[in-house]
Amino acid sequence: MINQPVMKLYIAFSFLSIVILISCTSPRKQDNTEDWIRLFNKKDLTGWDIKIAKHDLNDNFNHTFYVKDSILEVDYSRYGKFNGEFGHLYYKEPFSYYKVRVEYRFAGQQLTGGPSYAHLNSGVMLHAQSAASNGKDQSFPVSLEMQLLARDSNETRPTGNLCTPGTQVSMNGKLVESHCINSSSKSYPGSEWVTVEAIVMGDSIIRHIVDGDTVLTYEHPQIGGGFVNTNLTWTSGGFGADSLLWMQKQGKALKEGYIALQAESHPVEFRKVELLNLEGCMDKSALNYKSYFIKANNSKCVYK
Repeated sequence: MINQPVMKLYIAFSFLSIVILISCTSPRKQDNTEDWIRLFNKKDLTGWDIKIAKHDLNDNFNHTFYVKDSILEVDYSRYGKFNGEFGHLYYKEPFSYYKVRVEYRFAGQQLTGGPSYAHLNSGVMLHAQSAASNGKDQSFPVSLEMQLLARDSNETRPTGNLCTPGTQVSMNGKLVESHCINSSSKSYPGSEWVTVEAIVMGDSIIRHIVDGDTVLTYEHPQIGGGFVNTNLTWTSGGFGADSLLWMQKQGKALKEGYIALQAESHPVEFRKVELLNLEGCMDKSALNYKSYFIKANNSKCVYK
C-alpha cells in the first residue's frame, strides 16, 4: 500500500510529465511580424558607402550626400557645373531575396551641365556591384536600376521603370534588348512624396510596385547587354582593368548584389529606405522562423 505523501508526489510528477510532453509536441506559436530593416537611420550615413565618378571611394565630393532634418539629401548646391560626377550611395550589405521600400521626391532645379535625360531623374540600383569594385571613373554600377522619375509642365512620364546598365532581363520568356523599359505607373509631380518598392527574388522574378500597385515584372536578370547611355561600353564606361573581366561574365545570372541610391545631377530627397529580407530560417521549429521567407538559409536558425 502506497502511503499518502508518496501518492501525492507520484501525482505531481505525473502531471509535470504530461505538461512537458504537451509543450514538446505542440506546435510553437510563431511570430510572423515583418522584420523590416531601416537601412537609412534618419540620422546620418552610417552603413553606407559613397562612390562618385572621378573620385575615390567614400570621397563625398562637394558634400553631395548628407542628412538634414531626418531626410537623406542628394544636393548640388556646392557644384558650379555638372561634369559627369554621377554618384551612388551603397548600403554596406548585399542581399539576394528581399523587398526594398523607398520614399522619394525631387527638390530644386537640375544642375547646369547635367544630361537632359537626368532631369527629375534618380534611381534605386538593385543587385548592384559593390561600391569598392567600381572603377574610379565608372559612371554607373552593373545593376538593375529601378528608375525614379517625375513629371513637369512639359512632359508626363511613369516612374518605377527599369534601366539596365551592364545587365539584361527577360519578359514573358524572351530576352529584352531595350536598355530602359517603362512601367505602367501613373505620373507624379516632382514635389510629391512617392513610395516605390521592389520585390526581388534572386535571379528569378522581380516586381516594381508604386503606391501599392505592381507596375512592372521581369525575370532572369543577367550580366550583359549594353548600357543606359549608348556611348558607354565595357571599355568606355570607366571600368578600367576590370573591363575584360566583366566582358567574360556576360550571360552570367545576377543572383544578388547591393542596393544603391542614385545621384545624377537633379537634387532628390529620400525620407525612407527600408528592407525586408526574404531569406532566412525556414525551420518551423526554430524561434526565428517566418512564414514570409522565400529562400531558406537555415544556418540562421535560432533554437531554445
